[in-house]
Amino acid sequence: MNWITEHKIPLGDWTEAFIDWLTFNAAGFFDAISLSLEWVILTVVELFQWLPPYVPMIMTAAIAWALHRSLSLVIFVVVALLLILNLGYWQEMIETFVLVLTATTLSVVMGVPIGILAAHKPKLYTFMRPVLDMMQTIPTFVYLIPTLVLFGLGVVPGLISTIIFAIAAPIRLTYLGISKVPDNLIEAGKAFGATPSKLLFKVELPAAMPSIMAGITQCIMLSLSMVVIAALVGADGLGKPVIRALNTVNISQGFEAGLAIVLVAIILDRIFKKPGAKEEG
Repeated sequence: MNWITEHKIPLGDWTEAFIDWLTFNAAGFFDAISLSLEWVILTVVELFQWLPPYVPMIMTAAIAWALHRSLSLVIFVVVALLLILNLGYWQEMIETFVLVLTATTLSVVMGVPIGILAAHKPKLYTFMRPVLDMMQTIPTFVYLIPTLVLFGLGVVPGLISTIIFAIAAPIRLTYLGISKVPDNLIEAGKAFGATPSKLLFKVELPAAMPSIMAGITQCIMLSLSMVVIAALVGADGLGKPVIRALNTVNISQGFEAGLAIVLVAIILDRIFKKPGAKEEG
């Protein structure tokens, strides 16, 4: 046993050497990604902040009504947003929303095609499964170290860490939805002469859409759960007042900022749940 402990495998040193190699040889590439993503996020944040608060409220309420036709949901959305505005966290809420929206969009754009490919190539998913398990089980703080080194302080390392943490949900549920499409539907499509692309878009994706939408909803929730973590590396949003409250043991500020995060989570969950589903309570 002493021989095992005395001959440690230098996994950490290898990882550090790899990150140092990336930093030295691809600094321009990572700087370009960082500047591009930061510009997109800040531009969208400035756009929302330029609008009077009642405009995003009306837009959000209209989306809730269009998807669910629920008056109680619309009233809840408006009251929750008014409470966030009253507490003084409107700007932080907008920054958090844009971060979650960007992370979810990028995760879905990358994750859904990967899930489709994995469903059509089972051997690929066999290789991907342990990688996805690792991405979801590694403590989120661990992601911040290499992303902070590669992308610098700011919103981008928080965004990249959020994507790594959240992208597994759309991949897994897209794979599950596509792989569970009934064989008789696929055989019927082939019998009518559907090409592989038409079979995908006309048969497989519509049948798998409930599972894909569940993956998107999970992705949103996972992204929102990272807002406090992202604040540790300089990302703006509702995570910053939570961190300040933690550092100063400010109970009132911590409760109000935490309540704002909870309200945003409930709004997003209720809006993006399966349209037509009955509201609980």
